[in-house]
Amino acid sequence: MGSLFRSEEMALCQLFLQSEAAYACVSELGELGLVQFRDLNPDVNAFQRKFVNEVRRCDEMERKLRYLEKEIKKDGIPMLDTGESPEAPQPREMIDLEATFEKLENELREVNQNAEALKRNFLELTELKHILRKTQVFFDEMADNQNEDEQAQLLGEEGVRANQPGQNLKLGFVAGVISREKLPAFERMLWRACRGNVFLRQAMIESPLEDPTNGDQVYKSVFIIFFQGDQLKTRVKKICEGFRATLYPCPEAPADRREMAMGVMTRIEDLNTVLGQTQDHRHRVLVAAAKNLKNWFVKVRKIKAIYHTLNLFNLDVTQKCLIAECWVPLLDIETIQLALRRGTERSGSSVPPILNRMQTFENPPTYNRTNKFTKAFQALIDAYGVASYREMNPAPYTIITFPFLFAVMFGDLGHGAIMALFGLWMIRKEKGLAAQKTDNEIWNIFFGGRYIIFLMGVFSMYTGMIYNDIFSKSLNIFGSHWHVTYNKSTVWNNTYLQLSPATSDYEGTPYPFGMDPIWQVASSNKIVFQNAYKMKISIIFGVLHMIFGVIMSWHNHTYFRNRLSLIYEFIPQLIFLVLLFFYMVLLMFIKWNRYEATNKFPFTEACAPSILITFIDMVLFKESKAHDNCPVYMYWGQQFFQTVFVVVALGCIPVMLLGKPIKIMQARKLANVQPITGSSDAEVGALPNGGAGGHHDEEEMSEIFIHQGIHTIEYVLGSVSHTASYLRLWALSLAHAQLAEVLWNMVLALGLNKEGPIGGIFLTVVFAFWAILTVGILVLMEGLSAFLHTLRLHWVEFQSKFYLGQGYAFMPFSFDNIIENGGTATGETD
Repeated sequence: MGSLFRSEEMALCQLFLQSEAAYACVSELGELGLVQFRDLNPDVNAFQRKFVNEVRRCDEMERKLRYLEKEIKKDGIPMLDTGESPEAPQPREMIDLEATFEKLENELREVNQNAEALKRNFLELTELKHILRKTQVFFDEMADNQNEDEQAQLLGEEGVRANQPGQNLKLGFVAGVISREKLPAFERMLWRACRGNVFLRQAMIESPLEDPTNGDQVYKSVFIIFFQGDQLKTRVKKICEGFRATLYPCPEAPADRREMAMGVMTRIEDLNTVLGQTQDHRHRVLVAAAKNLKNWFVKVRKIKAIYHTLNLFNLDVTQKCLIAECWVPLLDIETIQLALRRGTERSGSSVPPILNRMQTFENPPTYNRTNKFTKAFQALIDAYGVASYREMNPAPYTIITFPFLFAVMFGDLGHGAIMALFGLWMIRKEKGLAAQKTDNEIWNIFFGGRYIIFLMGVFSMYTGMIYNDIFSKSLNIFGSHWHVTYNKSTVWNNTYLQLSPATSDYEGTPYPFGMDPIWQVASSNKIVFQNAYKMKISIIFGVLHMIFGVIMSWHNHTYFRNRLSLIYEFIPQLIFLVLLFFYMVLLMFIKWNRYEATNKFPFTEACAPSILITFIDMVLFKESKAHDNCPVYMYWGQQFFQTVFVVVALGCIPVMLLGKPIKIMQARKLANVQPITGSSDAEVGALPNGGAGGHHDEEEMSEIFIHQGIHTIEYVLGSVSHTASYLRLWALSLAHAQLAEVLWNMVLALGLNKEGPIGGIFLTVVFAFWAILTVGILVLMEGLSAFLHTLRLHWVEFQSKFYLGQGYAFMPFSFDNIIENGGTATGETD
C-alpha cells in the first residue's frame, strides 16, 4: 500500500544467463513485465550486434503478416481474436513460422497475379464486346446517312479532286476505348493534328468497368475513327497511344463481326467461371490465415522483442554467458528469480541464472504501481512530470480533490448525472470497448479517463444538490424555510422585492441540505447571495488545498532526512501561509458565526466588516475605520493579534531566503571543504539520490543563494496569486449556472409556453434542440473548461508546494506493453 503514496523502491541488479537459457529467461521476464534492462552496448552499431540477423528475420515475417492483413481487410474477412496472448515460441519454431508465412505469401501472390491476368483478359474481352456492338451501329447509321457532302467533309477538297468519277470511296478505320474524362481532349487533338480530315464517332459504355490493377470502377467510351491513307492512320494511332486509348481489331464485314462477337461472348462466360473459382480459392486461403493472424502477430512481436533485448546484453570472455544490468522493484526480486528459474527449466539448461544486487549512485527510475482505476489519475500527474524517485505521489489524493474541485465549478445535478451515466456505461462495458481497438484519439482519451469522468459526474451531482441546481431549476424536497407575507398584488407589481432574514419571512432555521429553493425565484438578490457564498468557499477550499500541499512537503523532507529544508523551508512556509491566509479563512467563519440580520447591535448584518478590506488593512498595518458607529473589530485584541501575525509572517521571509544557504556555507567552512568538491549530505541536507530535497553539495554558493532567492520569491508572491487563482471555482460555477439558466429561458421555455397539439409538436422539436445544446455546450464544452481549470489548480497551485517531478519513468520490458503499442519494445535498437 505504501507504493501508492510513494514510488516503489528500486534496485539495480546484474544478471548472468547461460547463452542457451537466455532466450527462455528473457521470455519469462517479458511475460512478467517487471524488469527494465539497460543497454550495455551504447557504442555498438545496431547492425553489428549479435542477434541482428534474428531481428531481420522477424522484420521479414512482420512484413509478410502485414501483407496478409491488408489482403484480409480488403476482402472484409473478420479476424479471429480470442483475447489470449500465446507464449513466445522457441527459437526453433521460427523456421516453421517462416515456412508457413512464405508459403502463404507465395500462394496468395500467385493467386492475385492469376486473378489480375484473368481480370485484364476479361476487361479486354468486355471492351471488345462493346466495340463490336457499337461499331455495328456506327456502320449501319453511316450506310443509311452518308452522302457526297459528308464524303467531302471527311476527305477534304484534295481527296474529292483525287477521286475519279465513278470510283467508290475506300475508307480505313480504327476502333477502341478511352477513359470518358479524356474524350473531349482526345477529340480536339484529333481534329487539330489531322486538320479535320478524320471522322470520329463515339458512344458511352453505360456500366463502369473494373480496373484489374487496383479494383477501381472506371467509366469508358467506345470510339471509331475513319480516315483515308496510311499517313493519317499512323498519326491517329500515335494520338491514341498518347492518350492511353486501347485499340482493338475490328473486321470490316458484318458477318465477321458477328462471328467474332459470338466467340467473345463464349470466352467471357468461360472467364467468369475461372474467375469465380480463383476468387473462391483466394477466399479460402485468406479465411484460413485470418483464424491465426492475431496469434501470429503476437508470436512474431514477442520473438522480435526478445532478440532486441538480448542485443542489449554483453557476452563474457568465454562467449557462453550473457551479462545484463537491469532495474527491478525491490519487492519483486523473488518473483523475478522464480521467473528466471522457470525459463532455465524450459530451456533444459543445468546452469542456474545469477541475479546480483549492485550498489549505485544513479537515480533509479520511478515506478508507481497502478490498476485500472488509479491509472488515469496517475497519468494526470505524469503529464506534468514524472515524480522524482521516492517523492510523495499526488495521485492518491488527486482521486478525491480533482473531481471535487471540478464539481465545485460544474455543480449541477442534471449535468452531473449525464456525465456520471456516460462514465458508468464505459465502466460497465469496458471489456468489450477495450477489445475494439480504434485509432480515434478523442475516444481513447474518454475511455482511458472513464473512472475520472464517472467520479466527476458523481461529485457534480453532490455539489448540484448543495447548490440545489438541476438544469438551472431547484428541487423543493423539504419545503422552503421562507414565507411570503406580502399579498398577491404587492408581489406582482413590485418585481424588486427582496426577502429579508431580519423579518418574520424567515423561519430562523437553515435549510436541511443545500440551498433553500426560494433563491430560485429571488431574482433581485439571488446572484448577490450566490456570489458571496461561492466566492468565500472558493477561498476556503483553496487555502486548505495549499496548506495540504505544504504539509506534503513535510513528508518529503522527513523521509529524505533533509533537516535543513524541514527547518528553513517547511516551517516558515507553513507559518507564512497559516498566519496570513488561513487567518483570513478564520475571519470568514467568525463573521458567519457572529453577524446575523436578527442579532442586536453591534452584531447586525449592517455592521459586518468586509473580510477583504480587513485583510488589506492588516497587511498594510493600517487601522480599520468604523462606520455607522459599528465596532471596527470582530473580537477582542484583533488589532494586536493581526500585527503579530503579519510581523511573524514577514519574519519568515528572510528565514526562507537566507537560512538554508547560510547553514550550507557554515557546514562547508567547518568541514574545510572547497565549494566544488562537495560536502556530506548530513551536513547540507542534500539527498543521497539527488531527489526531492535538492542537490547542493557541488554547487557554488552564489548559485545556492540565487536558487533559494527565486524559490522564496516564487512562494511568497505565489501564495497571493495562488489564493486569488482559486477564485476560478467561484467564477466558473457562476458562469455555468447562468448559462444553464439562459439556455432554459431562451430555448426550452419557448416550447413550454405553447399550448394545444401544435404546442406538443413544437415542444418536442424545442426539447431536442435544447438537449443537443445542453450536452454539447454545458456538458462537453463547459466540462472541458472546468477540467482544464481543475488540472491547472492541481499542477500549479497544489503540486508546486511539494512536487518536483524531475524523475524518469520505469519502462519495463513487458510483452503486454509491446503488443498494445503495436510491436515497439522498450529499449529497442533501430
